[in-house]
Amino acid sequence: MKRFLFAIFFILSTVISLRAQNSDPQVNVTIYNDNLGVIREIRKVNLTKGTGFLELGNVSQQIDATSVRIKFNGNVLEQNYQFDLVSMTKILEKYIDKEVMLIGEKDEVIEGTLLSIANNQAVIRKKSGGLTLLPNLSKYRISVDALPEGLITSPTLKLLLNANSGGSQELELAYMTGGMTWHAEYVAVLDKDDKYLGLNAWVSIQNNSGTSFKNANLKLVAGEVNRIQDDFNRNQHAPTMYYDTMEKSSGGQFEEKEFFEYHIYNLQRPADVANNEIKQIQLFDGSGIPVVKKYRFLSDYYSAAGKKDVNVIVEFENKEEFSLGVPMPKGKVRIYKSDGSSLEFVGEDAIDHTPRNEKISLKLGNAFDIVAEEVMEDYKQISKNTYESTFIVKLKNRKKEAVTINVVKNVGYNWEVKNNNLAFSKIDADTIEFNVAVKADGETELKYTLRYSY
Repeated sequence: MKRFLFAIFFILSTVISLRAQNSDPQVNVTIYNDNLGVIREIRKVNLTKGTGFLELGNVSQQIDATSVRIKFNGNVLEQNYQFDLVSMTKILEKYIDKEVMLIGEKDEVIEGTLLSIANNQAVIRKKSGGLTLLPNLSKYRISVDALPEGLITSPTLKLLLNANSGGSQELELAYMTGGMTWHAEYVAVLDKDDKYLGLNAWVSIQNNSGTSFKNANLKLVAGEVNRIQDDFNRNQHAPTMYYDTMEKSSGGQFEEKEFFEYHIYNLQRPADVANNEIKQIQLFDGSGIPVVKKYRFLSDYYSAAGKKDVNVIVEFENKEEFSLGVPMPKGKVRIYKSDGSSLEFVGEDAIDHTPRNEKISLKLGNAFDIVAEEVMEDYKQISKNTYESTFIVKLKNRKKEAVTINVVKNVGYNWEVKNNNLAFSKIDADTIEFNVAVKADGETELKYTLRYSY
């Protein structure tokens, strides 16, 4: 019988798959924050009435096969996920005990039966009966008769269907996949007086699912979705259907919607989501947002004595009247300010998912010209379960303008503040704060006694 030889690289690029071919499917891609995507496609397929097989290719390489949902005019009797993909190693493994041809760098030909293939090495039994040992297969081109049965070029769903009607019709395919995630990133610019900022929000979408999706209807879900992992590390629980509720413009290319206890950002145009790509799309752009710059000194109860850092904090409110008022997904915020000739980076922080009308506080770094020194001046036992500690916090301001420093103290439980030279306020059950005014190039001393009992 005449032998037809195909080079391995040729096989990899020209495999013909006997499956249903679908042109231009309608694709909906929903991406979550935590390595999860939900894909829903409408495909046109040709079916024969009654029972038969259908193969659906071009599905994600990280598909959760247990999450697949098929909807069409009929019933799904069986579904199989096939992922034994074509590779040189797998082709040669299936040619064990079969004839192969190797062509060397000088066009020398070795023909025989492949006995072993491992670690880029092979053992060939020649037609004469002798053995050829090849320690380095990279020096050879390898030809075989045909593609072995069972190997495919892309992950495939093989379905056993019972169709109620034959001919061309639509089939809906939905499934969950790993390898997809997104996060928000924000760029803020402070004005020269640190009174207002402009805020530009972007979403970064990463697709490492192994599959590209063209002209997709793209949705991003913000929120923490509970997921359960089984023994095979497959994610089995997440929403696969979506219902629109209240709609609100996010001020950019996305339309924001409330969904269950989460928020969905729906891109108002089709987008390509290519494999191994990071895509950035603007979420919204705000300007003239009022900010408050604060200086904050944090002190735990057991803080060691000595000089401490004073944090620089910028706060603003996520309100519509301040050009915002939209749910802000968690992400990194980078802040810049002009030095008169160019924008310079002044700090960054991260925010969590933030509803509208909530305050956002960003730590940018530590103040260079403000020094805090804290010492426990006295410690004594008042009774068996009662103790007193006296603290002194010396705040030095070497700036040219007066500042107010927010001193925050973790005080534990069953506490009482005594003999304080400045007023304090209670933040919560175990935290108090003092707002300490310090003149330009001046110093202010805060002193108080903390009584606590067990």
